[in-house]
Amino acid sequence: MGARSSKNTTQNNRSDGHLLEYFRNTFVRGGGGTNASISGEGLTATGGVISDYTDGSTVYRAHIFTSSGTFDVTAPGTFGDTVEYLVVAGGGGGGSAAPAGGGRGGGGAGGLRSNHPDMPAPLKGSVFPVSVSSYPVVIGAGGIGGQAGTENTSTRGIDSSFSTITCSGGGAGGLGTGNPHPLGPGGSAANDGTANTPPYPGQAGNIGAPPNESGGGGGGAGGAGSGGGGTGSPGGPGGAGLRITIAGGPSPTFTGVGKPGPGGTNQWYAGGGGGGGSWNLGPKVAGDGGGPGGPYAGGGNGGNAPPITPHRDVENGYSATGGGGGGTTGNPGGNIVPGGSGGSGIVVVRYQIASLTATSKATGGAISYYGGKTIHTFTSSGTFAAPPSFNETIEYLVVGGGGGGGADWGGGGGAGAFVPGTTPLTGPFSHNIAIGGGGTYGYGTNAPTGGGSNGDQTVFGTIITVKGGGGGGGEQVAAKSSSDPNGGSGGGSQRAPGGAPSSGGAGGTYGNPGGNYDTNPEGGAGGGGAGSAGSSATSNDGGIGGTGLQIPSTFRDPKAATALGRPGPGGASYWIAGGGGGGAYGSAGPGSGGGPGGPYAGAGPGGGGSVNGTAGLSNTGSGGGGGGSNANGSTGGSGIVLIAYPS
Repeated sequence: MGARSSKNTTQNNRSDGHLLEYFRNTFVRGGGGTNASISGEGLTATGGVISDYTDGSTVYRAHIFTSSGTFDVTAPGTFGDTVEYLVVAGGGGGGSAAPAGGGRGGGGAGGLRSNHPDMPAPLKGSVFPVSVSSYPVVIGAGGIGGQAGTENTSTRGIDSSFSTITCSGGGAGGLGTGNPHPLGPGGSAANDGTANTPPYPGQAGNIGAPPNESGGGGGGAGGAGSGGGGTGSPGGPGGAGLRITIAGGPSPTFTGVGKPGPGGTNQWYAGGGGGGGSWNLGPKVAGDGGGPGGPYAGGGNGGNAPPITPHRDVENGYSATGGGGGGTTGNPGGNIVPGGSGGSGIVVVRYQIASLTATSKATGGAISYYGGKTIHTFTSSGTFAAPPSFNETIEYLVVGGGGGGGADWGGGGGAGAFVPGTTPLTGPFSHNIAIGGGGTYGYGTNAPTGGGSNGDQTVFGTIITVKGGGGGGGEQVAAKSSSDPNGGSGGGSQRAPGGAPSSGGAGGTYGNPGGNYDTNPEGGAGGGGAGSAGSSATSNDGGIGGTGLQIPSTFRDPKAATALGRPGPGGASYWIAGGGGGGAYGSAGPGSGGGPGGPYAGAGPGGGGSVNGTAGLSNTGSGGGGGGSNANGSTGGSGIVLIAYPS
């Protein structure tokens, strides 16, 4: 339980920055259904998604950044001038092999730095003082998994930073002993690369393990990767991550950020990707991400290529964890698949805002307060639960994952379904929240692999399930429709005909069609958005992605303006669920994402020339952009769930 420390003067009838008055009006006097006593007042700051919670009698505020932004301190507080931080870089992409190439290594986890008490010595950072100022936050993207059928095409993760605290991206997974990936190790290493010698104090990085015929696991923030083996051997598990309970306290049930680790506990980060399995006789099992029994700490499981049995699909590292992507293997005569992409990084900043003993109405996600409402924000999967005393009509927004963009002047991905609503809820209840991931990108040239895949569905318990957006079309692959009921927007087409995109589910119009291929097709069409259909390709130019929509006003907390959604037309904030732009042929113009003049709403623009499409941003449900000539598309953005009720 906690309270807001925003300087918004129009809400809750309180003067600028008066946290104590807000607590008294909302909770101590019975307005929030709690019994509470309070003392003190914390910093006044904005940026990221806000999570207010208690750890014993201490009330903390955590600012959670899953995309780049700014932590702005506008007034001091009474609990000192220091903050605690967690900074995790993007994980490395997992390796992929040529046919009969054997298992390849998992990607290394992104580097991790923290001065939170959970950070083990001697890696724990020193105190971090702040003043009235702006502190930039940069979130590193995960590295790209190796392309199918080729060696050493995976890439390392991108660095993340908070002010002067910087972490290196995870190493790319590649070949085995004596053949490290040419990009070298990062914060953690894949294969036989050594762990990064930390140029910054307190950066956790561990060595990845060399494969033999099966791939070795990438290094994690908390442990080295395990080695692969000879003929018929399983792939090596990725190295363990670290548990840093900075975003929601030590409760094992908090699942707002991070991923599960051993024993079912939560808030784990930076697990290494699992190694690819053997294609020869034997168990052929691929390695677990983040350690045996995973996937743990955001590390992706390794995979092997069908028709190997037992078959295991390779996994990407999970977004906002810095987990490494899983490695794959090269099956002779079979279907070669790409390595898993690394997970994007995360930054969390927390500080004390009050001393309080209170019981909240419900738990789950990142909890904040705005406009007399309690808001639960789920950017990753978790649980929304309440005791028998809960009796409220909730307002919600549920958004599916965006579709991936097609390859080779391919179509843009469609936006995930955008579904607002209200429903009465009486406790006790426990609703599982599953956030849909973005669809994977199309890759290859004039190939059956060139189409983007559909985004995953987002589930809000038994309340509603909404579908992801359709994948963009490729040279030999028709644009995909989003499935009904509750379907999202359709992907944009390339020259392959068919696949009429969905216009939404039976319960309402939750999406729009993607655009059509051109009669002289040398450009991909735009994917549909939640607000409008995608545009068709014209001549060599890519089509423009459909517009998104603004999140409902209930959730437009000014503290979250840079964290929830992205700018839309006219510069307004809080836009999500835009369609990806179509790729362009040659030097022609690629399509913008999310509408003319974009990119808007977090949607990915298409690529021109030989440039890959741009990914849809995490937690926007927007589509990924189609690739340019002989270039890959890009992944769609993951979905989100927002829940609000009277405080």
